[in-house]
Parts: sequence; structure tokens; C-alpha cells
Amino acid sequence: MPVTVSATLAANEEIAERRRAGAPVLPMAFGEAGLPVLPELREALAAGGDRNAYGPVAGGPDLRAAAAGYWERRGLPTDPGQVVSGPGSKPLLFALLLALGGDVVVPRPSWVSYAAQARMLGGRPIGVPTPPGQGGVPEPELLTRAVVEARRAGRTVRSVIVTLPDNPTGTLASRGAVRRLCGAARDLDLVVISDEIYRDLVYEGQPPFVSPTAFAPERTVVTTALSKNLALGGWRLGVARLPDSELGEALRAELLGIGSEIWSSASGPVQQAAAYAFAEPPEVVARVAASRRLHARVAAAVTDRFVGSGAIVVPPQAAFYLYPDLEAWRARLGADHGIDTGAGLSRHLLRAYGLGVLPAVEFGEGERALRLRVATSLLYGETAEQREEALAADDPVALPWIAGSLDRLSEVLADVAG
Repeated sequence: MPVTVSATLAANEEIAERRRAGAPVLPMAFGEAGLPVLPELREALAAGGDRNAYGPVAGGPDLRAAAAGYWERRGLPTDPGQVVSGPGSKPLLFALLLALGGDVVVPRPSWVSYAAQARMLGGRPIGVPTPPGQGGVPEPELLTRAVVEARRAGRTVRSVIVTLPDNPTGTLASRGAVRRLCGAARDLDLVVISDEIYRDLVYEGQPPFVSPTAFAPERTVVTTALSKNLALGGWRLGVARLPDSELGEALRAELLGIGSEIWSSASGPVQQAAAYAFAEPPEVVARVAASRRLHARVAAAVTDRFVGSGAIVVPPQAAFYLYPDLEAWRARLGADHGIDTGAGLSRHLLRAYGLGVLPAVEFGEGERALRLRVATSLLYGETAEQREEALAADDPVALPWIAGSLDRLSEVLADVAG
């Protein structure tokens, strides 16, 4: 089966090419955290430079103990033996799907790689819509119906993925939604894979974060990484917490076998830095808090610009995404540009204005859906100095480079919407 470049990475490359050519751009397609590396983390990475030997497939004891402590502080008791690390949460998710086998239920919309990975493994992802405002968690009744129908047709369905908080919508599913999802998963004997990579970026004033481990601990696998909360995407380090159950023990053995044949072990120097990060010394806690404030402020400002253009937007509650619905533009887009699909709209925004966004079809929705995933975090500055200033600013949207991007966004939206 041909495998194309991930839509997010492809969009980022096209934006970079336009920038190299000197064309103006508004880079809002790629889910990069958009912040510099905390100096203490750079020092921890450098200090691990002599760790050049292969390590345990699951990760070194210092990393696994630190990750266990990270979950312990969030009310989830974890033994280091339940932790498996890998070169990013994406390879860990792929390995989990391979270990579990069968088809997987994914939210609709959901992050582009879930369905792509399932197809690469020869499965067929089952997209189930999310309830309004409950991004990342499939509607339990629709989930049950879809799984029962698939099994009647002879398909094997073994897992469901949830994203808490959600990419692409930036929303956080409620406690009730998570509880109902877990009840359905137990009734259907599904493993819950809970991607919680944005957990630490829930904005102030939002409802408490609730993990599926609160309701189905025996069947929930949790994954996370440092690429979003600490902007370390290029370092490639993720961890999975396996349930304390027979299922968890079996999955651990499978993951270690798969990891031994694919990545052997995560990078030694990066593991050392990650152990420092997961231990959460005060400077790490402060950096995550500053990042969370910045993401919230800029995402709110971008949301206001879209709402002002006539879009319908569920206000984001976490991370650095929003998911505007531009159905109100349909007649104008069709009459002026012959556009009637989300992909057509995103191409037009990029080619005519240099605005990079991703269409809903990339996240499992229909081609005609005029919804876009908008990432806000690459507006923080072109240099490390600008990004540090944005982190420290009381009012980051007033900084000239961020304010200029917001004003340009308003101009583009006004021109397209008429």
C-alpha cells in the first residue's frame, strides 16, 4: 500500500518552501509547540552525551522511575515496570496497534496518524463521531453500534483510541463522556489507548482533566511525550503506561519484542534529559505553566478573529489548536472561487494568501466539510529571543510580531469571507 507523507509534515514543508522563496506566510498548519528549549534541559541532554551504549528496550531505570513519578503526582499510581519508552509517542502508538491487532476505533475527527497507522498495519479504522464539544472521545452509543456491526461482518475490533485533550479541536472531553466511553469499552472488551500528550496544557479555569484510567484502569494504556508541553518534538522521546493487569503484562512483552526489532532503545542522551524533565523540578514546572498561559492567550485571540469572520468555533480549552466551521462561507466560496470542499479551501488559503491550515478531511471527516484545523503556536516569533519574550509577556498578543500576524489573519479572513 502506498504511504504518503503525513499531512501535517507535508504542509509544514510547503510552508517552509514558500518562506525560502520570500513569499509571506502565516504558518498555522503544523502542530509544533513553537517554543525554545529550556536551558536546563539542554544541559541535561549534553550531560548525557557519553551514553552511547544500547540500553534496555523499555528504557533505562532512571527514565522509567521518573515517568512513573510523573503519573503518580497526577493521581495514577505507577510502577516503573509498567512504563515502556520509545523514540516518540507515535512509534509507541504504532507498536501498540501492531501488538493488539485487529481494527481500531478512532474519533472523528482525530489526529491524522491514527487512521494512517491502522491502514499501514492492514486494518480498517472505524471512525466514530465525537459528541459536540467533546473532541477526542467517540460517542459511546455510536461506538457500540459500529463495533457490533463490524463484528457481525466478520471483522475483529480490539481497541479504541481517545485523545485527551483533543487534536484537532483543542477541546477536553467531560468526565461524563469519558466515563460513558469506558463503560462501552468494557462491555465490548476493547482496549482503550489514551493519548494524553496535551494533558499538561489544559488552560486555567477549565474543568479538571479526567483520564480513562479513572474508570477502566485494567484496560487503559496511556501514552505521552515531551514534544508538546516542553516543545521537544525533535528529541523524539515518548512513554507508555501499561495497565497493572494481565493485559498489561501481555502488552509489555509484545511491545518489548516489537521495540527490539524496530528501535532497539530510545536515544541514551535524550533518555537522560527526559528523566530530568519527567521528575519536574521547579524550572520545568514553571516553563510548562508559562507555555500553557501563552498557548491559551494566543489561541483565544485567533478564535476571536475566526468568530469575527462568521465562523463557528467551539472555544479551545487546551493545547494550541482550534477547529473553525466555515460553512457560512460556502455560497461565497462557490460563487467566487468554485470551492466546495475543505481541501479546496485550504489550498486556496495557502496559494492566494500564504495561510497554512489543514482541512477536516485529513482528520477523517467528509470532503465537503468546510472545517479547518488551525494551529496557533508558530505565531510566537521567528527567533528564540522573540519566543522567549512571548513566554514572559503579560500580554503576548500585543507584541508586534504576534499582533501583526493576527492582523494579517483578519485581513485574509475578511477578504475570503467577503
